[in-house]
This record gives sequence, structure tokens and C-alpha cells, in this order.
Amino acid sequence: MDQHQPALSYSEQERIRRDKLQALMDQGANPYLLTKYPVDAHSEQIKADFEHLDGSTVCIAGRMISRRVMGKASFGHLLDGQGGIQIYVRRDDVGAEVYQQFKAWDVGDLVGVKGFVFRTQMGEISVHAQEIVLLSKCLKPLPEKFHGLQDQDLRYRQRYLDMIVNPEVRETFVKRSQVISAIRTFLNGRGFLEVETPVLHTQAGGAAARPFITHHNTLDIDMYLRIALELHLKRLIVGGFERVYEIGRVFRNEGMDTRHNPEFTMLELYQAYTNYEGMMDIVEDMFRYVAHEVNGTGVVDCGDTQLDLDRPFERLSMVEAVKKYAGVDFDQVQTLEEARALADERGIKYEQRHKKGDILNLFFDEYVEANLVQPTFLYGHPVEISPLAKKDPLHLGYTERFEVFMLGREMGNAFSELNDPIDQRARFEAQAALKAQGDEEAQGVDEDFLNALEIGMPPTGGLGVGVDRLVMLLTNAPSIRDVLLFPTMKPVG
Repeated sequence: MDQHQPALSYSEQERIRRDKLQALMDQGANPYLLTKYPVDAHSEQIKADFEHLDGSTVCIAGRMISRRVMGKASFGHLLDGQGGIQIYVRRDDVGAEVYQQFKAWDVGDLVGVKGFVFRTQMGEISVHAQEIVLLSKCLKPLPEKFHGLQDQDLRYRQRYLDMIVNPEVRETFVKRSQVISAIRTFLNGRGFLEVETPVLHTQAGGAAARPFITHHNTLDIDMYLRIALELHLKRLIVGGFERVYEIGRVFRNEGMDTRHNPEFTMLELYQAYTNYEGMMDIVEDMFRYVAHEVNGTGVVDCGDTQLDLDRPFERLSMVEAVKKYAGVDFDQVQTLEEARALADERGIKYEQRHKKGDILNLFFDEYVEANLVQPTFLYGHPVEISPLAKKDPLHLGYTERFEVFMLGREMGNAFSELNDPIDQRARFEAQAALKAQGDEEAQGVDEDFLNALEIGMPPTGGLGVGVDRLVMLLTNAPSIRDVLLFPTMKPVG
């Protein structure tokens, strides 16, 4: 903070700032009237290219985050879109009147500086101001710089303030953009076509999740914010596209925790004439590629754990995994009664509607998931929990589906897509029955999608990846809220 600024209450500081703004208005110097400033350089660019820019005149602009007034000269720091840089402002260079105005400006104000690049006696690359102008007035004091913005709730609610006071936060979102860009580059290079599909659906489907419901006044029908991208993308495979993908927001009216936000970003892709094993190859190659593009290495440091994406991912069936970590072999479980008895014995709670495959999945949740730390493909899910996946012809009751896990978290989900319209109808109807019994996550019968399958869909592999979770992994972020610019928050008051 400005060393000459007295320690006042925020309300009094705000009043003083507004008085300063009014004084500027009275002088005919309203800073909000300015519409542009000829910026031609940025902080990190100047530092990186100092040898060529030393002595050159540049125009920079940014937020003044500190200032030290020393009589006829002052030092300050500006925060711009790339980072921070020191400015040197001297009365004899900018003029006595402008310098007097500058001394009345506040930390947080946005300023423009025209001056030459130099290095101070202390060795800091700086800009020596020849002209300086107030571009916008900050009417609220920033949090004290030495303590930063510590209130986590406030950081999420006011991300703009978080990025000003904690500039390192911006780096997370730069990496987020790089992750999405790298995904696009990878998929475009493999012949995939990026498409856009509707956000508003007349039927909630493509995943087991509770949807958000809205009402379309003109059509006078309820509609659903999409819970997945799947069913529309597979319609495009029916229509003749062989490789399609979409990166888009999806919405699920469910709980919130460190890995779940009501709206989040999904990548879904579909490729004709391949299966879930082909999707495994894409996932492994894509994760590896993105890690190298964003972080420059396939080794990811996650706290005390180090992941190696360059090594082949482990592959385990769900039955193998439960046998390995729970000591229970579901290949030997023949009936629902036997499965329930095992659950009772281990204290695993289940519902009456749960079948053998559901109980296997409950064992997985209880004993296995947290142990899948290094990159692992978990495949062979029961039919009961995989209504859109093709059955495994060699393993009755199971599907050609996998999930990819890292750090005990699910990072993606893939199938050999079900393209049998008769089987699909039966599974939709089973889901609809569950929905009628009160299961809010069950899907209904999507007649238009069934019609598309009856036209004929080729053998297809499909994949969904949570982009936010991938960003969390590559930035070592502990919560999904740390990688969402504006996470969902309950209103204050």
C-alpha cells in the first residue's frame, strides 16, 4: 500500500476516494471519459526483450498496485495483462501539475505510462515515465498486499479481485486455456470435427444425473439444461460424420464439493468404426500430449504424489480391481442373494432396486476407487450401470466400457457405444421404470434417438472427459472452484 496513506476504515477510505474523483470531475478531468490508450508493450515482454528495448520508448498501462513517494520522484508497480513492472515517475519529467495529481492517485487506480525502458541501480527493469495519465479510478481499496486476499469464499465470489491481489491465480487460468487449446490441436490433428449441439433439451439423457428444468414460454413445454453431450453427437455419427467432438458446458442439479460444480466443462468425442479400446489409446495419447504442451513434461507433481503420464496406463477390469483391493471375487458370485449377503457382511448399504452389478459397483466405490492413484483404465462395468454401452460378448452381464482414474479420481468415461436399437429401447425402458420409482438420475425413453439408431449407427467408440478435472490435475489445484473463473456460489444475504 502507499506508505503515505493513513490507516483508515474501508468506509472512510472509500469516501476519500470518491471525494478525489469528484475533485477530478470539478477540474474537468473525468477519467471515465477516456476511451482508449495506445498500449504497445507489456511487462513480461519488456523484461524478456530488455537488451533490445533498453532505452526505447514504450506505452504501457495497468493497475497501480503499489507506490513509494520520495519528494520529487516516486516509484510504483503496475500490474498488466502479463504480470508486473516497476515505473519511475519524476516531477521534472512529467511536469509539476501532473506529478501533483499523481501523488493524489490511489493504489488500485488504472494508469497509462509513456516512457523509456531502463534498469535501476538495484537492477530492476523499469519504465521511466515521460507522460502518465489516469485511465480509471478505483473507488474501493484493495486488500493489504502483504496479506493478500485470504478469504477463500470472497476469492471465489470476486475473482476479479482475487486476480489483482493474487496474480499467480491468473496463471491457473492461462493454463486452463492452454489445456483446451491443446485438446483441440490434438483432436483436429487426428481428423476430428468440432461441432456444437443444443444446450436446451426436451429429454434429459446421456448420463445418470439430475437435470435442471426450465420452461419455454412460446412452446409451453418444460426443457432441460443438458447433462451430457452424448446423444446429439451420436446422431451426427448416424448422419455420416465419422469423427466428431464438442467441448461444452453441461449442467447437473447435484451436490457440490471439491470435484463437483453444478455447471462444468466436458469434452465428448465419437469415432466410427472403433471401440472402447480405441478410446483407451486416444485418452492415453491425449493426456500425455496435453501435459507436455502445457507443462513441458509428462510427469505431474500433485502434492506428495508424482504421476507419470509417459508410462503405459495400467488396465484393470472392475471384477479384477474388487478382487485385488476388497478380496471379493464377483466371478464366483452367481446370484443377487449372494451379492447382498457379501454386502451385508462388509457393511455396504444397498437399496432393494440394486442388482448384482450395482452391488459390485458399490464394492468398487468402497474399496477400489481411492487406490487408483497412478493412471489406470478401469473397464468391464456391469450392464446395470451402463445403459448406453455395448455388452461384452465374452463376459455376460458386463459392458465394453472404461473409466480412467488418477489420484483416486475419475477423469474420463468411455464405451463401445450401443448401436442396437432394440437393446437400447429395452435399457431406456428399464431406466424409465427406475425413474418412475423415484430415481431422479435415471434416464427416460428418447424416441428421436431410438429413431436415429433404427436408421443405423456404425460400430462407434465414445469418450467423455471432465476438462475441469484435467486442469485441476495439471495445475495441482485442490478444488474444482480453483479452476473455474466463476464457480457457482450461494448469494450473500
